[in-house]
Amino acid sequence: MTSSMRLSSEGFDVLHEREGLRLTAYLDSTGVLTIGLGHTSAAGPPKVYQGMTITEDEAEEIFRRDCQTFRDEVAHAVHAEMVQYELDATCSFLFNIGSPNFLGSTFLERLNNGDKAGAAEALLWWNKPPEIQSRRRGEYEQFKNGLYVARIG
Repeated sequence: MTSSMRLSSEGFDVLHEREGLRLTAYLDSTGVLTIGLGHTSAAGPPKVYQGMTITEDEAEEIFRRDCQTFRDEVAHAVHAEMVQYELDATCSFLFNIGSPNFLGSTFLERLNNGDKAGAAEALLWWNKPPEIQSRRRGEYEQFKNGLYVARIG
């Protein structure tokens, strides 16, 4: 049952690689203040502010919390059965686009309607800014074929 599944160690590791570690707050390519391993204030505490710095241990702790938060949201929002690699890819996608976007996405709608191929296709629609496209292709391959690779070309 999807609601009892957890992010796998492979899913955790590939998401970690996709996010990359930055110990000083920065504006991501969409202008959102980010720190650590892709943490934003929208994900919960701590609130990210300009000039903020954290240690690597703090970044890892925040990342673990964020992963759990988003895994819980996937368990609540997804009603379709998933295999492990689909859950891991879905958590990565949610981690990147945020809850409001995920909850209103065609990806989620198709997944919950049992259209996994259509859901995989809808992942690729989230292709802006351009630098996200290689990550999205990685999530697509992970969701569709179980290939755990951070980015594809």
